[in-house]
Amino acid sequence: MAADQSINWAETPAAVWRRHRQGLRAIRRLDPVGWDDLTGIGRQQAALARNTERFLGGEPSNNALLWGARGTGKSSLIKALLNRYQGRGLRMIEVDKDDLVNLPEIVDDIAELPWRFVIFCDDLSFEVGESGYKALKSVLEGSLEMPPENVRVYATSNRRHLMPEFMDDNLKSEMRGGELHPAEAIEEQVSLADRFGLQLSFYGFAQDVYLQAIDALFPDVGDREALHREAVRFATSRGARNGRTAQQFYRQFAGDPDAFSG
Repeated sequence: MAADQSINWAETPAAVWRRHRQGLRAIRRLDPVGWDDLTGIGRQQAALARNTERFLGGEPSNNALLWGARGTGKSSLIKALLNRYQGRGLRMIEVDKDDLVNLPEIVDDIAELPWRFVIFCDDLSFEVGESGYKALKSVLEGSLEMPPENVRVYATSNRRHLMPEFMDDNLKSEMRGGELHPAEAIEEQVSLADRFGLQLSFYGFAQDVYLQAIDALFPDVGDREALHREAVRFATSRGARNGRTAQQFYRQFAGDPDAFSG
């Protein structure tokens, strides 16, 4: 079934594909994360903003893959991007990995609309035997029909190549005439990620960057030493220093006047 035609894109900045209804549902409560709320990913912000502005301006632009460690701001950056650019005609459709088989039909229904659409695939990865990536490939680079000029795909993933990588695949590579020829499985893994012309890597924060994020969340705390000590202890208990950990720390201690009293 085709995508739901009842979406009023003039008033709706984003929608999500719902499998049970085989159609789009308008997102009524957007995550309010702001562009300036993000910390420690300035390089990635600048690159994605430039690509998106080119896309909105009708200039050549790329599909984007944001990959790296968990909790490092990949999804938050996409959400903040929509909040920043929706007033300039950016629209977003979230499609789950398991629904990618519907992607060609979704794209067909928006290809002639006047808005610029980003298809958002969050936490994207594929296991052996899954076939949804084939529909994604056709949207990224087209087949007989070129992909529409008003659609780009922005995906986040913990995997650089989106597909599992096994030692056995490397062992199947061969040397021919002094040249290394990767096994077919490796070629398949790399070929999907290669279709994303903009690839941005994300890593866990160094401690000073993590504490900068904490300071931004707690601007009114006077005892910075106590704040930092508790924040480091919190991150250590979770085994990660990143934006997600900083937000979790904020939600646990915000509004507690005695939390950092020495």
